[in-house]
Formats: sequence, structure tokens, C-alpha cells
Amino acid sequence: MTNSLRPNGPRRAPLPPAERSTEAAATPRSAPSQPSGPPSQPAGATAAAAAQPGRPRDAFFDNAKYLAIVLVAMGHAWEPLKGQSRVLEAAYMVVYAFHMPAFIIISGYFSRSFDMRPDRLKRLVTGVAVPYVVFEVAYVLFKRWADDDPSLPVSLLDPWFLTWFLCALFIWRLTTPLWKLVRWPLPLAIAVAMLATTSPSIGDDLDLQRALQFLPFFVLGLCMKPEHFQLVRRREVRILSVPVFAAALVVSWWAVPRMNPGWFYHRDSAQELGVPWWVGPVMVLALLGCSLLLTACFFAWVPRRKMWFTALGAGTLYGYLLHGFLVKGGDYWGWFDHKWLHRPLGEIFVTLVAGAAVTLLCTAPVRRVFRFAMEPSMEWAFRRDVTELARERAKAPA
Repeated sequence: MTNSLRPNGPRRAPLPPAERSTEAAATPRSAPSQPSGPPSQPAGATAAAAAQPGRPRDAFFDNAKYLAIVLVAMGHAWEPLKGQSRVLEAAYMVVYAFHMPAFIIISGYFSRSFDMRPDRLKRLVTGVAVPYVVFEVAYVLFKRWADDDPSLPVSLLDPWFLTWFLCALFIWRLTTPLWKLVRWPLPLAIAVAMLATTSPSIGDDLDLQRALQFLPFFVLGLCMKPEHFQLVRRREVRILSVPVFAAALVVSWWAVPRMNPGWFYHRDSAQELGVPWWVGPVMVLALLGCSLLLTACFFAWVPRRKMWFTALGAGTLYGYLLHGFLVKGGDYWGWFDHKWLHRPLGEIFVTLVAGAAVTLLCTAPVRRVFRFAMEPSMEWAFRRDVTELARERAKAPA
């Protein structure tokens, strides 16, 4: 990724109140079920308030996170195959135009109540920073072993493969109070992204180029309100989204030999992609418009009622971080080299396997096994909050 729909039900599920906070996607990072917010994690996280009695989770967001993470896994599985199929490469470009933006918007939406309160900072460390360190090291060690590359260094400053999202989410979440303070947060975030594309000197440390170029989607999520999601969940939007997606596939098929797919990764400056500096800001605006249009169409087709996969939306960070081992392992061990996989039926088979695999990785048994890395409590590492101690003393019987 390089890192990186189904009919609605008859009833509208209530959207979460504005004060709720969770980890996203995963999100697209979203983060696993924990308050205050891969990918998600894109990936994925759950609403903080969802765990509280009397506050049911909104199925729409869990469904959106699950479907987005399935698209992420499918896109990664297509990478070794797409070079020999123009149709698959067109589908790849369409998916990459919106799957991480959708995840990041949800991450921003559920970060609206984030502040520097000690309990939220603690959740940011245990739910984002610690998984980043664990999986950054794990992926490097896995590549050393599986790809016979013992010289690959472990560097916490250079996110590898999927871990960029956790690094970016940490940065975005920490800057949330600033975006809530400024008068025009979204135009400012767009300006930052535009300037980033003209700055090759930013380098690869913390994958800052990608964090800045994806920033407008996170800030947009911060600015959104429940009624904005209701707008894209109307029947007429669902109907219009069908020709929009069809047109996007046609345009992508035309663009395959003419456009560098690196633009969709948002990890390089214009100069690094071999074009004049001024092309970067233009592409930021163009891709922002395309991504938002396709994301709206995607949200329009996300079911709003509880589905068989709704509960999996709480585990999208698990699916996001774990499926990378399968994809990279398959690449290192030659699983994608079989000729029949490069034909239409083989491509469909790989797509279904990727979707099934990431679905299993989002399930409760897998989450229980890997919770030590994704959601460590780490009470030993933090001082008790004075406010929390005072509350406990007040509740204690005399």
C-alpha cells in the first residue's frame, strides 16, 4: 500500500451523539474497541460510549469500517496481480481512491472529543503508539525471516508497509485540539497537504509526507456532524452512486497507462513522482474531489441496520495489521506466481480469499489472542489520574 456495498435497511439507525469518541479505522486504523478512537485502523476503532450501558453502537459505522477494511485487504491482494490486467488495475485505482479516505474520515469523526485529558492520552498511547511499535518491529522481523533479508534494520522512525496509518493517526489525534481551535480548519489542512506535495525534503521519517497529504480527510471527519452522514444515506444518493462508480471505473481504465498510481498512495512529493512542483497542489485538489465523491457513494451503500458482519467493525484494526503478514508472506513465498491466478477466475479467487481472510482476522477469537499487542492496559506504566482517584474516594462507602 503501499500503504493502504450493500443495500441499506428500511430503518435509519440513530447516529452517535457529538460527544462520543473512538479510535477509527481502521481503523482503516482504525483501532480496536477502545475509547478515544486502521486505519482502524482503516483502521478501526470503536465508539468509547458504545461500551457504556444504554448507548448502543451505531451499526452504520461498524459496517462502514468492516467493508472498508475488506477493500483494503483486497487491494493489497491485487498488487501482485494487477500488472497483467488492465481491468484489475482500474479497479485497484478506484478502490485506492476512497478506501483509506473513508477510514480516515471515520477516524476523524470519532476523534472530535479528543483533548489532552490524561485518560485519553493514555488510550492514545496504548491503542495507537504501542501497537505501532509492536507491529513495526514484528513486520521487520517477519521480512528478515520470510524474505531472507537479515540486514533489514528496525527503525521506529521509518514506518514499513501498513504501520504508517498508526503513526499518522497518532499525529492527527495529538493535533486535534489545534484543529478545533482554528477558524477554518479544513482549508488550512488542504493548504498543508498542497504544500507537502511540493516539499521532497520532508523525507520518510514517520511517513510525514503521507500523514500531511491524508490530513484533510481526518480534519473533514472532525468537522462533520451526524446530519452530514444522513445526507449521503438517502435513496437518491444510492441511485446516483451507481453511474458514478461505473464512470470512475471507465475513467480509471483509460488512466491506467497514463497516470502514476503513486498519487493514490499520498507518500511522495510531486518531484519524487517525476513531475513539476506545481502539479502536486493541483493533484491534491483533484484527488480530494474524486476521493470525497467516491467516499460519499461508498457511504451511501453501507447498510445502516445490523448485519452479520456488524460486530466485526470493532475489530478492524486487528484485520488491518494482521492481514499484512498473509499478503507479504504470499508475495515472499511465491503464492501469487501461479499463472492461473493471473486470469480472471484466479483474480476473483484471490479477491474472495482476501475478503474471507481479513474477515476471520476481525473476529472475537483472534482479538482475544492479540489483545495484548493491540489493546494493552499497561496500568503499571501510568500514574493514577488525580481526578479519577477523587471520584473513587467519593464513591467509596464511609
